[in-house]
Amino acid sequence: MKQSPQNFEPTLAVLPKRGPADAAEQPLVSQFTGTRPTGRPATMRQIARIAKVSPATVSLVLNQNPRISLSTQNRVRRVMDQLGYRPNRAGYGQSSTRAQALAVMLPALNLALADRYFGMLISGICERAFKLNYRVMLEQATPEFVKNQRHIELFERRVVDGILCLCNTDRHSFLTDFAERQYPMITVNNYFPEWNLDFVVSDYSGGADQVMDYLFQLGHRRIAMINGLTSIRTARDQVERYEHKLRSVGSEPEASWREDGQFTQRGGAEAAEKLIARHPDLTAIFAGNDNMAIGAMYYLNRIGKRVPQDVTVVGFDDWQDTVFANEELTTVHLPLAQVGALACDRLVERIQGRTDPVRDVLATHLKVRHTSGLAREANSHPR
Repeated sequence: MKQSPQNFEPTLAVLPKRGPADAAEQPLVSQFTGTRPTGRPATMRQIARIAKVSPATVSLVLNQNPRISLSTQNRVRRVMDQLGYRPNRAGYGQSSTRAQALAVMLPALNLALADRYFGMLISGICERAFKLNYRVMLEQATPEFVKNQRHIELFERRVVDGILCLCNTDRHSFLTDFAERQYPMITVNNYFPEWNLDFVVSDYSGGADQVMDYLFQLGHRRIAMINGLTSIRTARDQVERYEHKLRSVGSEPEASWREDGQFTQRGGAEAAEKLIARHPDLTAIFAGNDNMAIGAMYYLNRIGKRVPQDVTVVGFDDWQDTVFANEELTTVHLPLAQVGALACDRLVERIQGRTDPVRDVLATHLKVRHTSGLAREANSHPR
């Protein structure tokens, strides 16, 4: 069951005036009025808000990190002094202070838990966490959650020892709060090279290479692609390898041969309709996941095109139930449960003191079934 820490927002008191030596310093907490509740010390999140920095920066100041400028350090320490903040030096990483709990942070999507993709990852995480004697709680990165920096509060309040982030996109810049590894966090089945975050991911690039090489072997050159959201790094990896492979056989990729299918069956059907309208002589469709591939096959069936005799369709996921679709889908197998389990292992290692970066990429492989076949001879030439 999802657990959310209480929204702790005490009103802060203006501290008494300090001595003459401090007269030039305008208190940064002067905007607050009221009385601080007895026994409730200031938190790092409050300090960060008043000093206009991130909680991660406050943590770096406490740890005397040289990357933080002197002016920022002084501003943060002034706020600490004015609030009477005293950091807990009991040792965050010590077993006696651990919560023995991990948070799985999902994106703010409707019915996210009903999605097979998340289900496979979470199953792998939960099974491994149980063996490692950790509880798992679920959180969603809603706008309110991010705005209030609850991802940091989970650590400050000792609710969890680490976080596993699922399916975040380039728009989720709050993840940079974890860039300095002050708080244990692993991104699961996605990665952000520009943000220096730990990750465990499936090899999407290698899987896309396998798809394209296989289609070339079957004589296909007029290959369309239904891609997922390109704000996700792994979806961009698929597109980049698709385009690279086309260039390797002398076919310059064109934007009209790609369509966004939003990772859904409906999106796959709508994308296939647009692609067929623009390129009625295409011979193959490479879909970025199985949902979009199934949607594409649905549309092809509606307009009387046979799979694979008229159009080959290849997916990407290897959902177990796709083999019971109208045709057994040729697809790339993603080891999602293993990704979840390994991410859990790596997170616990980080909690226990691991300091070197986590950069794990798990192999994928193509499963050839019945939705792929030789290209129609008349259309097997380069574009």
